[in-house]
Amino acid sequence: MDLPDPEDSFVVLADAPLADRAEQMFPALDAGQIDRIAKLGERLSFADGDLLFERGKEGPGFFVMLSGWVVITNRDAGGHDVTIVEQGPGQFLAETGQLAGRPALVDGRARGPVEVLLLTPEALRQLLIVDAAIGEMVMRALILRRVSLIQSGAGGPILIGTAGMPDLVRLETFCERNGTPKTVLDPATDDDAKALIERFGVSDDDLPIAVCPNGEVLRNPTDRALAHCLGLDTIDTATTFDVAIVGAGPAGLAAAVYAASEGLSVVVLDARAYGGQAGASARIENYLGFPTGISGQALAGRAFGQAQKFGAQIAIPVTVEKLDCSRKTPSLVLGDGRRVRARSIVVASGAAYRRPSVQGLQRYEGRGVSYWASPIEARLVKGEEVALVGGGNSAGQAVVFLAGHCNKVNLVVRRPLAETMSNYLIERIAALPNVTLHVGSEISELHGNKDGLTGVTWRNRDTGEEASCDSRYLFLFIGADPNSAWLGECDAVRDRKGFVMTGDALEGEALKGAGWHLDRKPMPLETSIPGVFAIGDVRAGSVKRVAAGVGEGAAVVAQLHGYLADVGGTG
Repeated sequence: MDLPDPEDSFVVLADAPLADRAEQMFPALDAGQIDRIAKLGERLSFADGDLLFERGKEGPGFFVMLSGWVVITNRDAGGHDVTIVEQGPGQFLAETGQLAGRPALVDGRARGPVEVLLLTPEALRQLLIVDAAIGEMVMRALILRRVSLIQSGAGGPILIGTAGMPDLVRLETFCERNGTPKTVLDPATDDDAKALIERFGVSDDDLPIAVCPNGEVLRNPTDRALAHCLGLDTIDTATTFDVAIVGAGPAGLAAAVYAASEGLSVVVLDARAYGGQAGASARIENYLGFPTGISGQALAGRAFGQAQKFGAQIAIPVTVEKLDCSRKTPSLVLGDGRRVRARSIVVASGAAYRRPSVQGLQRYEGRGVSYWASPIEARLVKGEEVALVGGGNSAGQAVVFLAGHCNKVNLVVRRPLAETMSNYLIERIAALPNVTLHVGSEISELHGNKDGLTGVTWRNRDTGEEASCDSRYLFLFIGADPNSAWLGECDAVRDRKGFVMTGDALEGEALKGAGWHLDRKPMPLETSIPGVFAIGDVRAGSVKRVAAGVGEGAAVVAQLHGYLADVGGTG
């Protein structure tokens, strides 16, 4: 079998990021490795011109090329097929979406007769676990391929709208935070985008539009509608899972990785994006093992991939309306009416962004007011003066990040930074010439028009003196409130601030009043509802740090095993 040169296979992304890693992105398996894989796959043949997989349709799985060539193509806004790569004998066809059986982002068409081995998503995950050497090579390639698609803009939806329009930024942010490739076009500067808008009769009120991989056109879609067309919100509602995890932040993802790796059937639900609030951090520099720092998105993306590798089902964005405890097996009622059943529940829903009491705030959310600072926001603020409120580490990380892109950052805080922020961030902010610190102040007024925010005023709490800046962007990092209201009907005991109480904190009257009916005490991370556990920021008494959330996510799995053994094992 003649093996292709990866550099020759990588035909159109030579100028794209990661092009120098083509050998890792498109490795060739040797005969011995293919023999080991063959035990898990089915041998199939395709004729010249046949589609092995089609963008927008559920991918059959992981293909190992035995003979022939397959051309991988993307379709641009003009409807033209653009070759991404050609792959031949010994190579394999897949990217991270195939771990979960997601719809394909690109087309794969046979060039001449082709023979392959096909592994289903389940068989692919089994391969990654049982054969460490092959698994490492394959997993690295799948991740690099997805990253390359994201960075080059190939695959995924085409988003069309006026640059900077709030709903376009919203859709861009959703795709970026969920690791989904996208192409963004402005009809004012792109002829293909203009032609597409004219072809579908799209008015200005319909913008932005999203052209899904399957060809469906969505007019100013919600995040949920876009996710549905991408297959991101798929859930097997017929299965009773061993554990359902509400929240895909660091704690929830850690629980998913450890539970799934230990053989439990796991489903993870999140209303926005994987990574939670930590996923929006521009750079985390005090997380163990990353001396040069790592972005919250990169850290969360690695955990997301690990959870999928071990078979956890992850659906985003999915809103959990309530926990139903009326039956022996608890269930989660979703915002769209679906119901997810599980033998145990892990509450990892974190906290919701806190909003200051400023008149008109909601009017400008998404139109200048933001609760995170991503590369998308960095592009928007280039050359601008901005205001940022918050004195914690997340705020500090955002200040350092934004200062590298905008002209000036006005940092508005109530207390001295030494009381709320890590010293390394304080020193870094002090060294930035374009950051002005306003201590003892709070936002008092927002200014704007129909297009969005135009200015921010803050007031010193001691002197009453006011100052303003003509800023079109305000970033809020003022903490968060526990996201636990959806537990209300089950009456889980919470403290006065709404954080969920667990373990020893429930002893005595609190536990008796909750109606605890078991002879044993709640386990350390178990709530007042048997079989319902709480971890991470939503839990009363937890340390609000990424590492602490990850630790609780790992620790809860042993308690899940204990509970499931008591009630009759796993599914």
